[in-house]
Amino acid sequence: MEKEKFVRSTVILIIGGFITKLLGMIIRVITTRLVGEEGIGIYMLIMPTFFLFITLAQLGFPIAISKLVSEGTKDNKKIVLSIIPISLILNIILIIVILILAPVLSKVLLNDERTLFPLMAISIILPFISISSIIRGYFFGKERMIPHTVSQIIEQVTRLIIMIILIPIFLKHSLISAIIGIILVNAISEICSIIVLIFYLPKKIRIKMNDFVPKSSILKEVLNIGVPTTGSRLIGSFGYFLEPILLTQALLYIGYSNNYIVLEYGILTGYVFPLLLLPGFFSQAIASALLPVISNNYVRGKKKYVIKKIKQGVLFSLLIGLLFSLFLFIKPNYLLNLLFNTNKGVEYIRILIPFFLIFYIQTPLTSSLQAMGKAKDAMMGTFYGMIVKTTFIFILSLLKIGMYGFLIGSAFNIFIVTINHYLKLKKHLS
Repeated sequence: MEKEKFVRSTVILIIGGFITKLLGMIIRVITTRLVGEEGIGIYMLIMPTFFLFITLAQLGFPIAISKLVSEGTKDNKKIVLSIIPISLILNIILIIVILILAPVLSKVLLNDERTLFPLMAISIILPFISISSIIRGYFFGKERMIPHTVSQIIEQVTRLIIMIILIPIFLKHSLISAIIGIILVNAISEICSIIVLIFYLPKKIRIKMNDFVPKSSILKEVLNIGVPTTGSRLIGSFGYFLEPILLTQALLYIGYSNNYIVLEYGILTGYVFPLLLLPGFFSQAIASALLPVISNNYVRGKKKYVIKKIKQGVLFSLLIGLLFSLFLFIKPNYLLNLLFNTNKGVEYIRILIPFFLIFYIQTPLTSSLQAMGKAKDAMMGTFYGMIVKTTFIFILSLLKIGMYGFLIGSAFNIFIVTINHYLKLKKHLS
């Protein structure tokens, strides 16, 4: 029964992930064709800051809630509802921080004043992402994957429709208005996602105002799980946040133009990485299905079963990644032309492909560590990788090798983090 539930959950997530990824790729294609290389370059300069604040806003709550719900030892209603007010207070603080820091980020660190208002627009999105992720954490803990899948699809369809209608209108005003519009569309799509998730919640539950009062015991457990988990994601997000800043400062210092940096960074992060990350939906689906299964069985001391599930997750992720990587290595021009109407980025793709084969197994390994309550080990691996990556990016960029310092740093980061996670899992399960 448990095996069937795991397989069913994985299949639902894979199908849903494929549809969501397909819709996401269509959205990306439309975005790149509407705003062009310059627009994508500006947009991708903002994304690291966006992801950093999303990580801070969530504070690891979704994974913590999923783990506590899957263990089945506490009142699920209290777990979910008592965290919502804490999340909202945290988001208010982060909104204020973004509004204060945006001028410094745009003018000093990113060295591009056009990013100011798009950075400020990020603040509007955070509360909606936080609430939807908390509710998703509950469904993952219950191993109910259909609500998550349906909400994700509705979210992407909403985003697609609104962008097709509104972005051309914003473009008539200015390129920056269009980029702000792309960011703000996320708020509307997240609201739709929340409505869908609420529809799937148990109908017999009666909610009172008292339920939203934070329970100290629950909050303590959530933070004990969530903070180390956030630490891992936060380190990764902070490293990602530093990327364009270090890259821009180093390349400007040795004589590269700001226009070159924006365009090449846009090619790498707007075209190359999205292509390489296409199989990621498969790995993420497996990781999400693994989390409650491993959490439940590891607590009960079933190490052999846990090892078996981890091996299955890694093997499936690797096989899909290998097939895709072979095709992309042979035909990079085909996918670049088909999706983005460009040939730029072919050399970058062929350099990074071998390392992304390792990256595809990183997600299930990370999820396994978190499910076993070893999020601190995952956090330290991410920390080591981030230090190496940012150091390589800054130092190698000073050697006048263009964006190749960024590529080398990214490759070493993937290798170090994945090897760390593997060794830690081997240690805890031996």
